[in-house]
Amino acid sequence: MKTLILLASIFTAVSLHAQDWANFERYRADNEKLTDPKPGENRIVFMGNSITDGWINADPGFFAGKSYVDRGISGQTTPQMLVRFRADVIALKPAVVVILAGTNDIAGNTGPSTLEMIMDNIISMSELAKASGIKVVLSSVLPVYDYPWKPGLNPSGKIISLNKMIKDYADKSGCIYLDYFTPTVDERNGMNAAYSEDGVHPNLAGYKVMEPLAEKAIAEALTKK
Repeated sequence: MKTLILLASIFTAVSLHAQDWANFERYRADNEKLTDPKPGENRIVFMGNSITDGWINADPGFFAGKSYVDRGISGQTTPQMLVRFRADVIALKPAVVVILAGTNDIAGNTGPSTLEMIMDNIISMSELAKASGIKVVLSSVLPVYDYPWKPGLNPSGKIISLNKMIKDYADKSGCIYLDYFTPTVDERNGMNAAYSEDGVHPNLAGYKVMEPLAEKAIAEALTKK
């Protein structure tokens, strides 16, 4: 009987995930409670995966007292972010969106993905934002030597190539490129151990490296014509 209950629970969880693949429910209530920005308020939305999702818990002081809105969802890939981009970014009427995406695509979280496919989704999010009058900051993917949940993929070279593609697009399209990779990388092209416990997700020291870089990029985006 216990086995049947467990199987039913697993089936229900899988079914709910399949019905809400992009996880609109995660921020639906929060979005509904969020009022429009006040005159002169520059709201900033951080769109991303677990690195963004965990940021506000690792260092809540970075978000406190600012018009920063965290819309990261752990494990997400760029197609999932693209699907929820209108609900979790555009509808919130930010002045700037900071997009940090791509590492879970390389890990294959929602299936095989080429670098071109990842870029297509990043470009689509950027174009949607710009069409809505939102300035765009495109973050580099942080370095990874190996994914603990999917070892042996040798992601470091792919991340370097993807970051070059992101920077090239940012330079051509007028987006701001935010380089987290260079100050956090080690000699293996993985994450410096001082900034991460698992080689993928920043610890507090890692976020403290990222924060002034993010604020500089946001300030640059806000002044961009």
